[in-house]
Amino acid sequence: MTQASIHLGRPHERVEDAALLTGAGRYLDDLPLPIGTLYAAIVRSPIAHGKILSVDIHEALEIAGVRAVLTIEDVQSWSNPLVVAVKTPMRQWVLADQFVRYVGEPIAVVIAESRALAEDGAEKVQVNIQPLPAVVDVDAALMDDAVILHADMGSNCVSDRSFHYGDPDKAFSQANHVIEVDIRYPRNSCTPMETGGVIAQWRASDSSYEVSSNFMGPFSLHVVMAAALKIPGTKLRHHVPPDSGGSFGVKQSVLPYIILSCLASRKAGAPVKFIEDRLEHLQAATSATARHTHLRAAVDSDGKILALDYDQIEDCGAYLRAPEPATLYRMHGCVTGPYQIENVKIRNRVVLINKTPTGLVRGFGGPQVYFALERLVHQIAKRLGKSHLEIAALNYVEKNQFPYQAAAGALLDSGDYQQALATVKSSPEYQRLIARRDEARKNGRHYGIGVASIVEPSVSNMGYITTVLTPEQRAKSGPKNGAITSATVSVDPSGNVAANIASAPAGQGHQTVIAQLLADVFGLTPAQIQVNVDFDTAKDAWSIAAGNYSSRFAGAVAGTVFMAAEKLKARIAAYAAHVLKVNADQLLFANGNISIGGQSEGCIPFSRVCGNFHWSPGLVQEALGRDVTLALQETSFWSPDVLQAPDGNDRINTSAAYGFALDVCGIEIDPDTCFAKVDEYITVHDAGKILNPLLADGQIYGAYSQAVGAALFEEFVYGSDGNFLSGTFADYRLPTASEIIPPKIYHQESPSPFTPMGAKGIGEGNSMSTPVCIANAIADALGVEDIVLPATPSRIHALLVSQGKLIKDIEPTTSSALKVNHDYPLRAQGQIRLKVVPEEIFAVLLDQNRLKNVIPGCESIKESSIQNGIRFDCVAVVRIGVAKARFNAKIDLTDIVRPTSFSLGGEGRGPLGMALGMGGVRLEAIDGETLLHYDYQAQVSGKLSAIGSRLLEGAIRLVLDQLFRALAKEAGAQGGQNALMGLFTQLLSVLGLKK
Repeated sequence: MTQASIHLGRPHERVEDAALLTGAGRYLDDLPLPIGTLYAAIVRSPIAHGKILSVDIHEALEIAGVRAVLTIEDVQSWSNPLVVAVKTPMRQWVLADQFVRYVGEPIAVVIAESRALAEDGAEKVQVNIQPLPAVVDVDAALMDDAVILHADMGSNCVSDRSFHYGDPDKAFSQANHVIEVDIRYPRNSCTPMETGGVIAQWRASDSSYEVSSNFMGPFSLHVVMAAALKIPGTKLRHHVPPDSGGSFGVKQSVLPYIILSCLASRKAGAPVKFIEDRLEHLQAATSATARHTHLRAAVDSDGKILALDYDQIEDCGAYLRAPEPATLYRMHGCVTGPYQIENVKIRNRVVLINKTPTGLVRGFGGPQVYFALERLVHQIAKRLGKSHLEIAALNYVEKNQFPYQAAAGALLDSGDYQQALATVKSSPEYQRLIARRDEARKNGRHYGIGVASIVEPSVSNMGYITTVLTPEQRAKSGPKNGAITSATVSVDPSGNVAANIASAPAGQGHQTVIAQLLADVFGLTPAQIQVNVDFDTAKDAWSIAAGNYSSRFAGAVAGTVFMAAEKLKARIAAYAAHVLKVNADQLLFANGNISIGGQSEGCIPFSRVCGNFHWSPGLVQEALGRDVTLALQETSFWSPDVLQAPDGNDRINTSAAYGFALDVCGIEIDPDTCFAKVDEYITVHDAGKILNPLLADGQIYGAYSQAVGAALFEEFVYGSDGNFLSGTFADYRLPTASEIIPPKIYHQESPSPFTPMGAKGIGEGNSMSTPVCIANAIADALGVEDIVLPATPSRIHALLVSQGKLIKDIEPTTSSALKVNHDYPLRAQGQIRLKVVPEEIFAVLLDQNRLKNVIPGCESIKESSIQNGIRFDCVAVVRIGVAKARFNAKIDLTDIVRPTSFSLGGEGRGPLGMALGMGGVRLEAIDGETLLHYDYQAQVSGKLSAIGSRLLEGAIRLVLDQLFRALAKEAGAQGGQNALMGLFTQLLSVLGLKK
């Protein structure tokens, strides 16, 4: 039995695109809703750390259309804390319990008849939080006097494990050189077009939940969700919609929303829908782990790396949320990358700080490991006066060594790394890079070349996460390993083929590749193949390892489909051979027929043969025997034999297959803007057998583009108090098409001996290699090594100044009596001339009744004495356009020297966050008028701070300028009172009391 490979391995446009380009995609938000569906909005913490004193939901419940509010009491009645891989006293409920530990942590859920009403209700929930000191740096979190996030733990370090492979101490003692780097890989994320969403329904009749979500891997965490909901797994039915607007791993963060939505449905007695907005996604969903790595290498005189010593401190945020610490341990077996390094020492510490819990982000673990390893190789080359490519070539695993067992356990399956190196060196693009660098440097320009070599793991071993446990702990809990994949292939009575795959694609083109594969197996066209990806855990075959993550598709999913199809084909061929009176191995499936070696005479239509299985099963049994399986459906399960549990020495083969990527790029630094421009990019990939070159290139383009963002643009910014400061695309900057030059892609194929079709993953490689490749190029361009990502123009400017290659900008100096307080990062200074005397201003300021008249929306005001001044407690409804919100404000006037000066302090709390401010105002009488001098500092939290400092500072400057201009205009015509109305309106803005 033979077959022709007509479709697989060739470019084929995506079959998914017709629906997506015509608006016919079926995303979560497009799915039909159960009758009576309600909508959820989440009340979130505005501060990073605090003790919850009270949560008052009564005003929210008074809104017509608000049906219920889910609180921590409900959560603790109906659910359990989330389980994690590391057993600790830490307990994470899906709503905050007693304490909040990161900005955006859910506190309550309002369920209403529309999303707008739910958000109105959320604004009415009164949360009283006592602020506590926050810790936002992993090194500070490990200090003896650090703030402890979870008191029961007694430490912020939830795991501290050390590993030894070979004899690293001896290697270091005998090395010619010890070269080290100390680097920090920052938090960043991916920003899919479609944010996370859930539709959940509680069924009281059988105490079960039914869920639809755009979570790309509900299977691996199905057990976690069922355990949290206190139900058997069979009582949690999960649907995955056919289409997803991207995932890149971050939609793993939908996990707590699934549980919250289920509980909200139970509380409201109706189906509930929740979709996060962009601010929620950036602020509170997830991020890649930040990692502080100190890495040393023992190196001989030629540049051969004899040993590595890793000290890795992982920032996992406020809670260790499943599947973390996956990011730290996914790459554990291959921390030596593509190199032959027999001696390795590793210390891994998992630390909690007051930031959003971390999770899966494209390439998780890879960018963190390779940023340290390839920065180290760069510095080894620099120290020894060689090129990065020379050091890499000296240390690469050789072709004849595959499969190669790495020191920590990874079984590198196949490859030819030296061939990839030869491809780069002989490419015209590389020759251009060398010439451009030489020319640029001759002309005094900053131009550098960067290199990075990585192995890309695919098809994760489900046991890798247990490496965080000691051998004794693993023995007690039982071994865990493997990566079971399932697929079902069936043929209908008309000879049309369908497949169900246990994955949840997010734009990769799974349906296209499976259609190509099955068309080749059965001799059909891709148009005759239906591939179903809208998965249902209650009906479809799946396993805990199923899902769309860790580059599983090509190696595992497509391979398992192939296995199922081959079994089904053999069944069909056996009957066709009986009809044609030949042996099955003489048959050819092609052009919709089954023939003898491709001969036209005596061929049978594929549809007729398959039809007999459905319409005339007796004929099939008569031909093949009564024991033959009649169903034209085959479900296959596959797990690689090479994926074993960690051994007693903590060695672990973390993945079934390992691709290879070698990147080289050229970077030029603009002398005026200090922007690092990618001038040329070359990437060589070996992903085993390529199933569709067009889609493979698409995966490379996507990973590369996201990685350019990670290297040069994207950054989660937090204040020293844990406030999240980059909640919009103005501050969390994404690259645009103008900043992304297409890379030159070269492919080579080294089929894996461990996957059914020899294929490996290709979707994550550049997310691992590109950030460090760009960093190495910048280091080469500037002649410095302290490269911090993202390498923004301001950071590059600082590096150039430190090297004496630029003159430091002269900062404007202004005289001010107000001492700079770095906890108040927003500042505005200025002066304005007002046509009113200072005494009139004070007359209004010190009169409670007059103040109430001039503060917009003031419902109440109460004056009280404080040390050295007066406090006004206000409740005001502030309206901006169609939006309104109620705020509680405290305005303090102190250090009053009437009529010449006073100090202004304030605090505001409302649904958009909290704000603190302080400043000084000086009134100078000039010819019957007042020259007003102001100097103000502020800090904000919650949604306000997430707007970002760039916008906030600009807005405050503009607001204050407009304020005093308006005050000058109003003072002459109507006296001081209306001018002060504008003053206090703007002060509320500065204090954070406006929407």
